[in-house]
Amino acid sequence: MPSLNELVRQHTTLTGSDVEWLHLLVSEWQLLSDLSFADLVLWIPTHDGTRYVSVAQMRPNTGPTSHQDDMVGHLVPRGRRPLLDAAYDEGRIVREGDPEWREEVPVRVESIPVRREGRVLGVIARNTNLLTVRTPSRLELTYLQSASDLAQMIAAGTFPFPGEQVDMDAAPRAGDGLIRLDADGIVTYASPNALSAYHRLGLTADLVGCHLGRTTAELVPPSRGPVDEALVKLASGWAPRQTEVEANGGVVQLRAIPLKPKGVHVGSLVLLRDVTELRRRERELMTKDATIREIHHRVKNNLQTVAALLRLQSRRMDSDPARLALDEAVRRVGSIAIVHETLSQTLDEQVAFDEIADRVLAMVMELSQDGRVATRRTGSFGILSAEVATPLAMVLTELLQNALEHAFGTRASGSLEVSALRGRAPSAGPAGPEAGPAARAAGGRLQEYLLITVQDDGRGMPEGFDPQSGGNLGLQIVRTLAAGELGGTFDMVAAPGGGTRVVLEIPVG
Repeated sequence: MPSLNELVRQHTTLTGSDVEWLHLLVSEWQLLSDLSFADLVLWIPTHDGTRYVSVAQMRPNTGPTSHQDDMVGHLVPRGRRPLLDAAYDEGRIVREGDPEWREEVPVRVESIPVRREGRVLGVIARNTNLLTVRTPSRLELTYLQSASDLAQMIAAGTFPFPGEQVDMDAAPRAGDGLIRLDADGIVTYASPNALSAYHRLGLTADLVGCHLGRTTAELVPPSRGPVDEALVKLASGWAPRQTEVEANGGVVQLRAIPLKPKGVHVGSLVLLRDVTELRRRERELMTKDATIREIHHRVKNNLQTVAALLRLQSRRMDSDPARLALDEAVRRVGSIAIVHETLSQTLDEQVAFDEIADRVLAMVMELSQDGRVATRRTGSFGILSAEVATPLAMVLTELLQNALEHAFGTRASGSLEVSALRGRAPSAGPAGPEAGPAARAAGGRLQEYLLITVQDDGRGMPEGFDPQSGGNLGLQIVRTLAAGELGGTFDMVAAPGGGTRVVLEIPVG
């Protein structure tokens, strides 16, 4: 289905500001549809003025639809629908005419001009399914009267409100709760859902006949004067605003819509929704997030304390092998602490691993005296989960430490490069032999993987060295974590031009 922007650009001469007005209207017109119990279709005249193109459509949540099929993108010649022509040419709401019959369903058709800055941009066709029409209740009469007021404001160019910032996904709708106020802010009607929401706030009486602003302010615990005054004005419906009211353990979201159908303030609509349980769950999640971050922070502090104790013990050792072993333990503990420190600063268990890799590289390179080994990182590790980041930080620490200890020896200089490549294996057919095991996971299905390379230009591996079984404790840790914790593969090969290349491939998605 084409978008509103595409249809307007293809068929009309409307300007960018006109299109923004239409977007604002379409973001708000679910309210008009629900209050009218009717479908809405927005028609815009084409370049040459001989046809109309439908650029948007809305179905009601409060009644049956009159359009089973999608109307967006349809073209209608001028003259075929006289109500469209009359509304566009005369700039007035047109309701004349008998109901239309569509698939044995009577449909009442009305046309509402869409005005902006004195110009009619298009026409809203309001189509009401009359098959279930009955004697309207008080709620339905209030809905219809409010819909009529909004339609007149659209025709006059005063609705929607251009300066109002509303999150329409979270804003209350007519069915959530509706209160109709007169020009003085007195409640003339409150839907059952609206009354229940105010009972949640602590109201014990009926709302009808009350001044909504003052009643709302009385329910809220005492606070600073200006806050109370602002709440009274908002709940009285004098300006288009949205807020939340919390009292008696309940939280109610309010949205005020002033009604000025003929340029005169005749009253207001107040839409409201009880969001008590939603806010309670949000607070629980925030508390859990804060707790998790605090745990990571404390783990980091404890690990740093352990590292400091090991460092102190290392300085007291007379044996060089024992001192080196303790220094390695300090780096291993430090790499885990870096991950927990990063996790303590995030809202979820996801981390940007590039920062961790850079800090691990800097920590390990403290061994490189006088900067004799130049290091760099290329590529990006991307966002990784905590389950992957922690063992990967340890693996990277061991690989860098191993390269410094065994690749360069007494050489005066050298280079060490860490590269990361993130991608996906081919999704069609079995993965080829050039793809690693992680890329060929699940029989060749699309699999995201991370390819990490640590390459030095040192003296290379000893003759007959087997990276899958030989090596020191560090390589044993790498093999164990790569296969067990990360579910990937590890290998060491001779680098072109001399040195060693370590390749680690792990699935990450």
